[in-house]
Parts: sequence; C-alpha cells; structure tokens
Amino acid sequence: AGLPAKAAHLVMQHKELSNQTDLLQQIASALVKAGLYEKGGDLFQQAHSSQAAMEAYRKGGAFRRAVELARVAYPTEVVALEEQWGDHLMGQKQYDTAITHYIEAGQSQKAIEAAIQARQWSKAVQIVELLEPSSSLGYFQQIAQHYASTRDYPLAEEYYLKAELPQDAVEMYTKVNRWEDAYRIAVSCMPKEEIRELYVSRAGEMEDQGKLREAEKLYVIVEEPDLAISMYKRHKQYDPMVRLMAAYHEDLLVDTHLHLAKELESEGQHRQAEHHFVEGKDWKAAVSMYRAKSLWDDACRVAKTHGGANAANQVAYLWAKSLGGESAVKLLTKFGLLEAAVDYATDNFSFEFAFSIAKVALKSKLPEIHVKYALYLEDEGKFKEAESEFIKAGKPKEAVLMYVHQQDWDSAQRVAEVHCPDSVADVLVGQARSAFERKDFQKAETFLLRAERPDLAAKFYKDADMWPDALRIVKDYIPHKLDDFQREMATKSGKNYEDLLAQGQTWEQSGEYSRAIDMYLQLTTQSCSDHDLLQHTWEKAVDLALKFVPARSVDVVVLASDRLANIGRYVQAGELYLCVEMVKEGLDMFMAGEAWEKARDIAKNIAPRYEQYVEDAYVEYLKQHNRPDEMRTVDPDGALKMYAQAGNWEKCLELAQKQGGGILDKYVALYAADLIKSNAAISALHLFGKYGASPNPQNFNIYKRLCMEVYTAQLDGSSGYSTYAELRNVLCQLVEELSQSPDAGSLSHRDFEQQLLIAHYLATRAACQGEQQLETIVAKISTSLLRHTAIIPADKAFYEAGMHCKAVGWENMAFVFFNRFLDLSEAIEEGSIDMLDNSDFTETDIPFEVPLPEHPFMPEDKREEVKEWVLAVSMDQQVEQVLPSDERGTYVASLNCPHTQVTSLPCVITGYPVLRQRVEFKNGDHCANKEDWNKFVMATKMSRSEECLDVWRFLSKWCGAPVTPAYSFQ
Repeated sequence: AGLPAKAAHLVMQHKELSNQTDLLQQIASALVKAGLYEKGGDLFQQAHSSQAAMEAYRKGGAFRRAVELARVAYPTEVVALEEQWGDHLMGQKQYDTAITHYIEAGQSQKAIEAAIQARQWSKAVQIVELLEPSSSLGYFQQIAQHYASTRDYPLAEEYYLKAELPQDAVEMYTKVNRWEDAYRIAVSCMPKEEIRELYVSRAGEMEDQGKLREAEKLYVIVEEPDLAISMYKRHKQYDPMVRLMAAYHEDLLVDTHLHLAKELESEGQHRQAEHHFVEGKDWKAAVSMYRAKSLWDDACRVAKTHGGANAANQVAYLWAKSLGGESAVKLLTKFGLLEAAVDYATDNFSFEFAFSIAKVALKSKLPEIHVKYALYLEDEGKFKEAESEFIKAGKPKEAVLMYVHQQDWDSAQRVAEVHCPDSVADVLVGQARSAFERKDFQKAETFLLRAERPDLAAKFYKDADMWPDALRIVKDYIPHKLDDFQREMATKSGKNYEDLLAQGQTWEQSGEYSRAIDMYLQLTTQSCSDHDLLQHTWEKAVDLALKFVPARSVDVVVLASDRLANIGRYVQAGELYLCVEMVKEGLDMFMAGEAWEKARDIAKNIAPRYEQYVEDAYVEYLKQHNRPDEMRTVDPDGALKMYAQAGNWEKCLELAQKQGGGILDKYVALYAADLIKSNAAISALHLFGKYGASPNPQNFNIYKRLCMEVYTAQLDGSSGYSTYAELRNVLCQLVEELSQSPDAGSLSHRDFEQQLLIAHYLATRAACQGEQQLETIVAKISTSLLRHTAIIPADKAFYEAGMHCKAVGWENMAFVFFNRFLDLSEAIEEGSIDMLDNSDFTETDIPFEVPLPEHPFMPEDKREEVKEWVLAVSMDQQVEQVLPSDERGTYVASLNCPHTQVTSLPCVITGYPVLRQRVEFKNGDHCANKEDWNKFVMATKMSRSEECLDVWRFLSKWCGAPVTPAYSFQ
C-alpha cells in the first residue's frame, strides 16, 4: 500500500510480529526506499541485519545510531564512522560540533579546519600544537592572520614565529606603525642592511608627511640618529636636534650649539642665537653679537646674567666708550661706574678715554691718570713723554728715578735741579752705585761725598772687602763711628788657622797658657781641614793644661777627645782620657774605634772591673758585624749560631764537633732540617751517615720526614742501593741507641724499628735487582712492602709490586696490584679514598686506610700503559682478579692468619711469612725462609755482587750469624 512507516508502527505495537525476521527486513527495505533511513536501520538492527542497518544509518546521516551499532558489532569501524560523522556535520555547516568527532577519529588536520571554520581559535591552537612541526606551520599562519585581523598583535606575533614566518610578523607591525616591535623581530630574520633600508625609507615617507617625531623613532631604532639630526636641521627644529646631539654626540654638543648660534645670528634671530651661545658655554659671543648690533641693553643683560657684575660693568664701559663725551659720562653715572670706568680705561691703556671722562666729571683723578700714563710711556721707552706726564702729575721725583734707572744721569740731574732739588743726592748715589759696579771706586767715592753720604761709601768698601778704604772713610768723615767699625772689622774679618796658631804660640811663649789653650781650641774643622794639624793642636792644648793649668785639664781633655772622636781619631781620644784617669771613657773610645785588643788589654791589666764590660761589648760587636771566626774564642755558642744563620755549615759543624756533648747533634739536626726543607734530603741523609743520628726525641720528626723523602724519591741502580743502604745503616744505629736509652720499647722505638725494616727491604730489593736469578725475591719484597703502605707512598708501592710480579709471570697478582694502583691514582686526583674498593684485600695485612700522596707517582703516559695492560689482561679468561693463598688458606704474603689468629715472623730476605722451613739467627728476633735465604746466599756467592755482599754483612751485624747456615762465605 506504500505505507511502510505505518507498517513499522504496527510491528512495533504487536510483539508477536517483531520476531518475524523476513517481515521486519521487508518493512525496513521499504522504509529505506522511502528515505526513512534511520527507522529502516532500526528495523534492520531488530531483524539482526547489522550490515544493512549500518548502511541505512550511513545513508540517512544517523551517525549517532551508526556509532552505537559499530561499538557493538563493528568496533574497528568506529573511527571511520567518527570521521564520516564529522564530514557530514561539516556539510551541514555544523563546524563546532564536527571538531569533537574529528578528534575522536584522530583526524587532527580536519579538526583544525573545523575549528578555524567555527572561529574556535583557541581550540584550533590546542590541536595545532599537537601536530608535528612540519604539519603545523600553515595552520599557525592562518591563526596568526586571524589574530592580526583582530589587532591582537602579541598573539599574532607568537603564531607567525611558530609558523616560521617572522617576516610576516615584521610586515604586520610595520602596517600598524609599531616599529619597535617590528625591529625586535626583524633583527633575527633580516639582514641588517635590509632592515636599515626599510626603516630609512619609511622614515623618509613620514618626514614628507610632516611626522618628524615618528620618523625620528625609526632612525633611532636602526641606529641612524645622525639622519634624524639632519632631518630636524633641514626643518630648523633645533630643540629636538640638540636633544639628539646630547644623547648620541655629547662630545659635539657644544660645537653644535655654537654652530646653530652663528646660523641664527646670520638670520637675525638674536634671541635664539643667544640661547645657543649660552648653551655652548660662550656667552661672551652672545655679548659680542649684541654689541655688533648696538643692542647694548641685551649685551649688558647677558653679561650680568652669565658673567656677573664685573662682566656687566665691562660691557657698560664699552657702551660708554662707543658713545664718548657727555653721553658716556651720563651712562656711566647711571650705572654708578664713573670712577671704575676711569680705572678700567687706564688699566687697559685707554688713556684718551680716561682723560675725556675725568676732564668732564672727575678732575681729581687727572693726576693719577697722568702717573699711569707716564708709567706706560716709560715701559714703552718714551722717556721724554713720560717725564712730561710725571711732571703734570706733580711727581717729578718719579721722573728722576726713571732716568736714574736708565742711567741717563744728565737728564736725571736736569729734572732734579729744575723740579725736585731734594732728589739731586739720589742722582749722585745712583751714579756712585754704577761706578762701584764698574769698579771705578774713586769716582764712586766722589759722587757719594758730593751727596754727603760717606756712610754709604764706607758700606760699599766693606761690601767689596776693602776694609782699609772703609776705615779711611770712617776716620775722615764719620769718626764718631770708628769704635763700632773697628769691632765690626775684627768680627767680620776674623783670623785664619795660621793666625790662630801664631797667636796661640805667642801666648804660650809669654806664659799665658790658659789663653794659649783657648786659642788652640779655637781651631775647628770649620777653619781647618787638616786633621793631623787639628789633632796636634788639640793635643798641645791638653798637654799645656796637664802641665800648667791642671784645674782645666779634665774639661780640656773632654773637649779635645770629643773633637778627636768627631774626626775619627778614637784611639788618640781614648789615650787622652787615660791621661786624666777617665778609664771607662777611654775604653769606650777604644771600642768605638774598634781597637778591641787595646781595650781588652787595658781592661785586663789596668781596670779589671771593666773587663766583663769590654768582653760583653766585644761579643755584641762581633754579632752585629757577623764575625763568627773571631767569636769562636770569645763565645763559641754565639759563633755557632752565626755560622748557622749564615749557612756556613762546614765551619759550624767543625766547631760543634770540638764542643762535644749534645752540641754537635743539635747542629747536625738543624743542618739536616735545612737541607730537607731545601729539597736536598739525600744530602741530609749523608750528614746523618757521617755524624750519626742522635736518639734525642726532638729529632724524631726530622728522621721521619727524611725517611718519607727517601721513600718518595725515584731512585734507580747503584745510587738507589747506596741511598737505601745508608738510610738503613743510619736507622740501625738509631734503633740500637734507642734500645739502650730510656725510650727503649716506646712507641717511637717501635716506629723506627719498622722504618729500619722498610729501609732494609728497599736496600735488599735494590741489591737483588741487578741479579736475574733473584727476580722472584725482588717480586716478593715488593709484595711484602705493600703491608707498609701506611708509611711508604701507596701508589708507588702498588705500581712497583705490579711491575715486579708481572716480570716473573705472576699475572693474577700483577692484575690486582695494577688495578689498585690505578684506583689510587684517581683517588689522588680527587683528593679522597672514600670510593676505593677494598674487597680484593680483605683478610690480608695490606691496610685499607692509607695517606694519599700530594701528586701521582707516575706520569700520565705511564698510567695509560698500565690501563692498556689491565684492559688486555681482563679479556683473558685465564687471569683472575684474586690474590694467591698458601697452606694456611690465607693470602700468601700476609703475616697475619685470620683463621688461626697467628702472626708469623717476616723473612729478613723477602718479608714473606716464615711458616715451616726456616733459618734462625743468633739474634732470636729474626729469621728467614730457608729457600729464599739459600737462593740469596748462592746468588751472592756466584755473582760476588758488592751490593749483595753489603746486604749480607748488614744481616750478619743486625741478625747475627745463622744458627745452622746452609751456605756461608769464606
């Protein structure tokens, strides 16, 4: 009947029909044909025809029903359906709803396009940011364009940059005149020159439009302030021009102001020109400008404002000078500058102007002006005109003095006789002085007598040391001054030393001994430079006092001795003191003159009470002058200190050896400490080898430091053996002496016994290294020394142990020891042993905690060789990183057995524990492994090695003879 919808309704109402699949499919097909896809799909689904239902839903756009069906029947098609649903919604322009379905379908690009179509920009950004960068660029561009269109420029910039389109961001900012932002982006993406061209071009456009401020910004942004300055100059906008000059060319600012000022002055813009002259720090130019234009009021204003009252007065003066006559007087009166103007005019040699003002209003100033004018003319050499002006000023004496100064005596005489008779004498005195300078004494005297000035004649003669002529003048013309002159003559002329000696001899011959003494004592170093003559004269004065004036003898001796000391004649001064029994003073003089033998002899034989005083002074003198050789007989201890301080250890030890007792030990220790401090430890060792090591506890630190220096040193060959052997012998002697001292058995004693054992092993190893058959003993000694790494340098000990074990084929041990060496080298560089792995050395007597040396023992290239060997061996399956064990089940070189708690004695040859077959010695504290002992003795006997023989001799001394020797030396 063509009513499928009604048929479907009936089926749904009658449940008995709903189970008829064919009927349901027939109705569903009719519904689909009729375009009722969703209802048809529902019936298909009820008839269990899922595929037909899906097709109906899709055709009818019933994607919600289709997705629900797919989730149950076709899960794999859900994603495709979500995409188709989104496409369907896009076709319906339901962009906002489509976004979600595209996201569900994983179609990010379609989701973005839907978001853009829906104007959901935030959502679009969120989705785009999830895309790969290569896929997101175009979308970021669209988003940026959107924000640019909405004037949200910061967001637009952000997305242009994410779209890798910085040029678009620059273009966006330039379109809206946000040039700072545009430049900020442009510098990262555009060549500098291209940016400059863009901004300069745009600035030019703005200038043409009259937008100068905006143009300035563009010029400044691209660092072209000069173009902005030129722009403002073209437009005569000087204030912004100056502002830019101050900001970018401060050094040219002053010149710019002055340049602008001159331009404005030429254009007649005086006020503006004044401003720039002042800013250019040349206000005087502004004053000059106003003066040139006769704008005197402005000139005065500028001068007063910037130069003060004095400057304003000067301008007023120039104004008045330009007016002249009564107008000038009125102007100056107005300013209250009348008298000041006259003074200023004369000071500036404008005498005509000064006279013109004074004649009108200040007649009282005329004489002063005449005087100044006269002085000016005198300086100019116009003496005749100057004379006239002096006379007009009522100062004829000044004219006379002028001529006197010029030695124009005729003119001076003329003016004086006519205008100033009182000055005639001054002319004559001037002539006399000139004559004296020419040594024309007669004419000079004549002039002075004419001038009635005999006193000056006498003075001139005295000044010329012409005392007889001076005396003549005084006697003839001023006799009342004769007595004073004679006294002055006696004082001034004085007597030379010959006169003093002659006068003294005269007094002596006449029996006036006290006066003779005074005369002789007047002789000083100021009047005589002959020291021998001075000594002889002063000694004569003392001799006269002792013989004829005993009351003065002490005073004369003290004075003469003091003077003799001042000229370095100390011994003679001392002898004078002895003449008056001033023994101590005499001794002081002898000592000051370094006449020590004489001083000591006198103190010993004449004044024993001063003997210690002299000896103490002598010792102090020797100390100050560093004379230990002389000090030896006086103060041996002081001499020793001086030798030590001077580093003269040879003489120091020679003298100390003579002193005996603990003195030698003290200075040997001091010398050794100095050598060790100077990095000469081997020399210090030789020193102890020569003089012995004292068991003084104060020296123990020196011995320990010496041991450490020797252990640290790199010693090879015979020099190595001799050094270790010498250290061994020194320590052996020290240990023996400690055994017999109160310190026997002390901690220090045991420490040095251990040091002796180490030195012995090092010496023995050095001796054995020269013999090929003793290589295993060398390896054993190096291995045994590892138990002493708390004392000897640990990295050195492990390196040597590794090398020697490797040499005899003990690769397991070499591998372990080299690994430890490398770990220690790293620990030294890091400065800490905290990271060391000690697992290889558990249940051994090799210490874990060891002091780290300051620097690695081996250089970097040697350490690299060890690393390469360790790496190569680690690849070898046959080498194990374990230490070998002995019959005790304990590390083969360990003295301590952790299982039995038994500690074995070390072998005196190798340091290995002595377990069964042993060689015992008469000194029961030592023993040896029989095999190692026999090997060493046999090798020594066969090779007759001097070093090995020396080891054997030491062992005989240290340990005693073997109780049952397997081998012996004949």
